[in-house]
This record gives sequence, C-alpha cells and structure tokens, in this order.
Amino acid sequence: MRVVDIARAVEAVRAHCGSVAGVPRVATSGNFASPVTLLEPLLAELEAVRLHALNAQSSLPLHDGVVPETTFVGPGFRRHPRLSYVPCRLSMVPRLFQGPLAPDVVVVHTTTPRDGFVSLGLEVNVLPAAIDAARERGALVVAQLNPRMPWTFGDAVVPVDAIDLGVEVDVAMTTHTARPPSDDARLIGSRVAAEIGDGATLQAGIGEVPDATISGVLERRGLRIWTEMFSDGVLTLDRAGALDLDTPLRTSFVFGSAELYEWVHDNPRVQMLRTETTNSPAEIARQPAMTSINTALQVDLFDQANASRIGARIYSGFGGQTDFTVGASHSPGGRAFMALRSWHPRADVSTIVPMVDEPVTSFQHGAVVTEQGVAWMWGRDEREQARNLIEHAAHPSVRDDLREEARALGLA
Repeated sequence: MRVVDIARAVEAVRAHCGSVAGVPRVATSGNFASPVTLLEPLLAELEAVRLHALNAQSSLPLHDGVVPETTFVGPGFRRHPRLSYVPCRLSMVPRLFQGPLAPDVVVVHTTTPRDGFVSLGLEVNVLPAAIDAARERGALVVAQLNPRMPWTFGDAVVPVDAIDLGVEVDVAMTTHTARPPSDDARLIGSRVAAEIGDGATLQAGIGEVPDATISGVLERRGLRIWTEMFSDGVLTLDRAGALDLDTPLRTSFVFGSAELYEWVHDNPRVQMLRTETTNSPAEIARQPAMTSINTALQVDLFDQANASRIGARIYSGFGGQTDFTVGASHSPGGRAFMALRSWHPRADVSTIVPMVDEPVTSFQHGAVVTEQGVAWMWGRDEREQARNLIEHAAHPSVRDDLREEARALGLA
C-alpha cells in the first residue's frame, strides 16, 4: 500500500476508470462506515459511475452522473430516480462481484496500519469479496485510513499488500441512537423473549422489536450471537451477564453508539466475518437453538412475508431475512420468528393480508408475532396456519374480513 494525499488518490482513480470500457463501477463500504471524506472528491471527478453500497445512508454524495447500485436499499438510495436495485440474497452478493457486478474500484474505510495489516473495523460485510475480486481482475483498491475506526478481528483484518493506495484522514465515526421501543414493540418483544431459553443463539438485529426482545432476555444465561449485524443490545446483554463468555460473538457489521464502538475496539470476543459466512444458511443451521427475529411489511394467510416492496416501489430488498429464516429453521432447536405490528401506523392498513401482491421475501416461519399474540406456523396445516394468523396475529378490526377471504382461498 502506498500512502498518498486525497488529490493523488483521486487522480489515480480517474486514470484507472479512464481505461475501463463502459461505465466504471465503484464498490464501497455501506451502512454507517462509508468513507465519505474520500468518496466525495473521488466521485466528483468521475462524470459517469455506478456506485455500489449496501444500506447506503444519506451522507453519500450522488451527483447527476452517479447511478446508485445496491442489493439492499438504504435511506440514501431509497426513492432515487436512477436507483439500480439488483435482487439478491445477502449471502449470494459476494458471488456477484465475481461476475455481473465486478468492481473496477473498491473504496473501503479502515483503521490505520498495524504490523502490516489494517482492519475493516465496523463494516466487513461483502467487502472482503469485493477486495478479492478487485485483486483478481487488476482493479484498484483504495483505503480511507482513519485512526478513529475501531480495530476488529476475524475477516476484518486485511494485509496492506491487498490495498493499492491509502489516504489518511481523521474523522469521527458515525453513530446511531436507537429510539425507545413503542408500547406495541415492547409487547411484541416480550412475546418473542418468552420463547427464548438459556443457551440460545440470537440473530440480534436493530430496531424496536429486537431491542425490546433483548430487554426481555437479560436474565437468560449462556446466550450466543450469530448475526449479520448487531448494535448496542449485545453490549447490554454482555453487561447483564447473559452471554456465553466462551463463544465468540460473530457478526458481519456493527453500528450503534460511541460506547459500543469503544467496547468493540480490540475486543477479541467480537469476530467480524464475511457475509458469505455469517449469512450462509448451512452455517446458521449449525448454531444451537438458532433464533432469528425478522420483520416485514406484510404477512399473508399462507405465511408468506413481503419485506421488500411497497406497491411497485422497492423499499429495501431481501437482505439476510431469507438466509436466516432458512438457517434457523434447520438449526437443532432453532426457530424463525416473524415479528411485526398487526396494523401499519403510517399506511393505516392491516399488515396481515389475505395474499401478498408483491414478491415474497420469506415464508414458512416458526411463528408470526404481533402485539395481538403469537400465531404458530410450523407443523400446522395451511388451514390452521390461516386460522392462527387471524385469531392470534391480526388486528381485531380485520378478522371478519380475513375469515371471509380465507374461505374464498380454500383456507377455511
């Protein structure tokens, strides 16, 4: 790795992209670890470019020549008129870099070097695969070297020889402050928590329901973490003594408070793994009592969930929901929970519907949980599944209509 200033890095990227046939593709860190200080001048020098980032935040600079490209739509790309959404399960995204989404430039946000290595810190995800693909095809790898990035272990550790250019910056890491769970979320979380026993493995994501669920399992012991991401809830579990101290905490990316970042820094118990490992259904299935907790925009009477689209508009994407639903269902003692409100507060509609009209994100869950109750799905025939959803998960105001729709669908 050669350390240069921003101007020289930008010039090197511009020269490299000038030799690319067609519109160059820049793959970069997403979520809350995007190297914005470097990306802003770099993208400004490229008249046309495809920018690939997962769950992009609003801080990413997008001039008129940038095509935002992703397999999981974040707030920075959502509703963008030039959005290029590529449907793909998160576990499969690394394969895209070897084929149809091969990167011409990879821009990552890392620590400063230590003994010939840097760490990808808070965001590992699909980046090792992007770096590997770049190395194989002679693409350019550029790192924003930041002393404030926490040092993490596992697949986060990258030899400096894998990076062409490094640019030193000193910028604060973006933090995330979770809102307190609503009353509905607390009730849903408590229902899920009641089904989690000692020694379970958790997919601990972010949001009101996961936060509320974690609040309900602080008295458990020997819990394990295998997830695509975690936030401050895992720190809360650790301080409560709920975690198995002999089992590493496995994840692919992290975002949360400055306190969380300080705890993650140089913590050997936290193992950051590549997405193709954390999201492999086979690896997930090997975890004891794997408990996945996901949410959706809609669930229908056939237990099909839509978590991706609102009408014809893409909202997010598959993400890891399919990977974890399948993996947890195959785990010894594992279960896949679908947790959501029975009524969508902003759209003012029921989230339990007769049949989803949009592409299905996941199906065959262990149970669907709302503030109304727990509707068990696994092992029930389709009529009992529909009946459980109507009686235990749906909002009371729509139950009669759903019963009529169930009869029309042959489910009653």
